[in-house]
Amino acid sequence: MKELLETAKILAEKAGDHIRQSVSQLRQVDYKGRADMVTDVDRRAEEIILDGIQRAYPDHAVLAEESGKNEIQSDYCWVIDPIDGTTNFVHGYPFFGVSIAVQYRQETVAAVVLNPVQGELFSALKGGGAHLNGKPITVSSTSELSKTLLATGFPYQLGERWQHSLTLFETFYRNSHGVRRDGSAALDLCYVAAGRFDGYWEYELNPWDVAAGLLIVQEAGGKTTDFNGSFPQSRRQSAPLRVRRKQLRLRASA
Repeated sequence: MKELLETAKILAEKAGDHIRQSVSQLRQVDYKGRADMVTDVDRRAEEIILDGIQRAYPDHAVLAEESGKNEIQSDYCWVIDPIDGTTNFVHGYPFFGVSIAVQYRQETVAAVVLNPVQGELFSALKGGGAHLNGKPITVSSTSELSKTLLATGFPYQLGERWQHSLTLFETFYRNSHGVRRDGSAALDLCYVAAGRFDGYWEYELNPWDVAAGLLIVQEAGGKTTDFNGSFPQSRRQSAPLRVRRKQLRLRASA
């Protein structure tokens, strides 16, 4: 498993180098939805990661945001988001990251999230703790909602869940120090793991958005659940996600 983690770190750094060199350059932007963008930089970063996996582990399965799932049947699956926070990247807002998770029989065992601009590499190994640039990190010890700083995100599509997200935002905003919406689920989770945020929730997340960040939170001492307080392995992609400190219950009725 350590070898898998080290490989993930190397590939994240290689993709991050390409992304960092492309920040100030003109880029091709395509739209997958009204506000769901993909760039040529996303695609090239994903190619860098996929090429590395193919060389090191040609018999492993892959699920990647831009290219989808390959046809390989394996106990191992790499879950990849080459740029989580593409909208931020396009606008030059330095909050986006490379997210790589390795799963064994559908359980994440190694995880890496890199912010290439700030040079922060978050990582975790199942049972081995969570780290930021090689140093151990832990979640916040804050136990009172009124003293927390929280994070969230909103669905791309307007509708019932978008309205529900606004209601939750208002509820938590009124009962905490504040709520941030920075546009990268992977980094939001890592900020929870590092104790910068005390909690985080969001609707309509995909596996590549959260696979790495969830393990990093868990290994930092945090807990991840859906809004019912459980987090089954077969969670639907559209299910709501909540992250919290072990003693911190971020419940809201709406």
